[in-house]
Amino acid sequence: MSTLQKVAYVEDDPDIREIAALALEDVGGITLKTCESGEVALREIPAFEPQLILLDVMMPGMDGTETLTALRKQGAITEATLVVFMTAKVHPEELERYKKMGVAEVISKPFVPMTLADDIRAIWEQFDG
Repeated sequence: MSTLQKVAYVEDDPDIREIAALALEDVGGITLKTCESGEVALREIPAFEPQLILLDVMMPGMDGTETLTALRKQGAITEATLVVFMTAKVHPEELERYKKMGVAEVISKPFVPMTLADDIRAIWEQFDG
């Protein structure tokens, strides 16, 4: 089992990006690449080569599902790259659709900053182990 070290986080809200960065980098010791939109993610994620991508579902422009589809189409991530959606609205029918897209898990917002790194590591270990 490999250790989770590199995470990309795509989130349009600057305050949530900052909280997640503190939670993942400062508390969790994870190397983090943040992107403020799907468009930025398409440009920056390929060079970063994350092990896991946290992706906000509801964003202006490209939403999370469109961003995930585009990242896969451009070869920026593989089917093996774990993707975790983060959203304030989690409906059972949407969860089913996300799972069919290959999303490993959905974390609901608001998330708990002090446990976010542990929550993501638990997801990582569940799929990487």
